[in-house]
Amino acid sequence: MRIALLGLGKMGTPIARLLLKNGHQLTVWNRTAAAAEPLAADGALVAGSPTEAVTGMPVVFTMLSNDAATESVVFGSETESGILSAMDVDAVHVSLSTISVKLSRLLGESHQQHRQHFVAAPVFGRPPIAEQGKLWIAVGGNTLAVERVRPLLEALSRGMTVVSDEPWRAHALKLGGNFMIAAMVEAMSEAFIFAESQGIAPDLFLETVNSALFQSAYYTRYSQTILHPPPVPGSTVAMGSKDIALFREAAAAAHQRLPLADLIANQLHFAQEAGMKDVEWAAGQYRIAQSVAGSGSGEQSNTGFNIS
Repeated sequence: MRIALLGLGKMGTPIARLLLKNGHQLTVWNRTAAAAEPLAADGALVAGSPTEAVTGMPVVFTMLSNDAATESVVFGSETESGILSAMDVDAVHVSLSTISVKLSRLLGESHQQHRQHFVAAPVFGRPPIAEQGKLWIAVGGNTLAVERVRPLLEALSRGMTVVSDEPWRAHALKLGGNFMIAAMVEAMSEAFIFAESQGIAPDLFLETVNSALFQSAYYTRYSQTILHPPPVPGSTVAMGSKDIALFREAAAAAHQRLPLADLIANQLHFAQEAGMKDVEWAAGQYRIAQSVAGSGSGEQSNTGFNIS
């Protein structure tokens, strides 16, 4: 199949390699052109602009960092046109990114107005998981469009959940999943702090509790990320803060207030204020939890929380 893929960051690049490995004719674009050079050596065509990449393509993937980047590429900016006006009638735009429910709704409506299709397909998994083709994908979109891209999504993943024929619901599910990861990290962080205060090594604590209660590979993986951060972050505090903000925004639009999400948002905000914007997300959240815990019983911490 002829495919365009826009966005070659930590997630987009391994996805591009998998598509090439599966024999697809791939055209790629990235705002920093140097990121496309290794893929050109593997057989990808490199486009000079988003509109050039998508012209005549039946399927367009985007894996962009946030709402602003996605809006710029889809709708255009003062300096360049967007792909919405360049995509063919009946072409499918598949958004693999974690974006807001609000933007996902807008994309669905806009593509429909242009007689195109929009499939939301945000992915669960970090770059090493993407490299192995073992992501899990939440999918939303009309049945015909989803079935057209299903073989492509299956090649990238170990499984997929078709959430709804309304694309935005898949992005809502992804935001809920990311919130649960943040809540898990917060719970583990505080449990590790408690364990250390009792003279118990965090690694031993996690091994015991996970074996006895959860048997979760995610607990194992994230405990190692918290306690032994990788040299290159898989996800940063800034990205985590963005995801939790989008989760709270969607909840507020449905007239829901979620206190734990508010607390985690504050934790991540203060982690950024403390200079940890580009630190591994889980490790930064742990360090802020340590700061709060160490501020003294009954005192106001430097993050603004009363921890009495």
